[in-house]
Amino acid sequence: MSGWINCEEQLPPENEIVRTRIADDRGIRNEAELKRQGRLWWFSDGSMYVYYTPTHWRSLEGDYGTD
Repeated sequence: MSGWINCEEQLPPENEIVRTRIADDRGIRNEAELKRQGRLWWFSDGSMYVYYTPTHWRSLEGDYGTD
C-alpha cells in the first residue's frame, strides 16, 4: 500500500481533503475523498459524514494511482 498512511499512526490535518480507504483482513473497500473534522469524516463538499472510520489515507497531491 505505497503512499498510504495508517490512521492509527497519524491522522490527516483537519478540513484537508484526502483520499481514504478501509484496508483490513476483509480487503480494500470504501475508497473516497473525505475530510476529517474531529472524529467525523465528511464528504469533500461537507454535505454529510460517513458512517465508518477509514483505516488509511493519503494526500491528493501527487496521487499514486489505484494500488
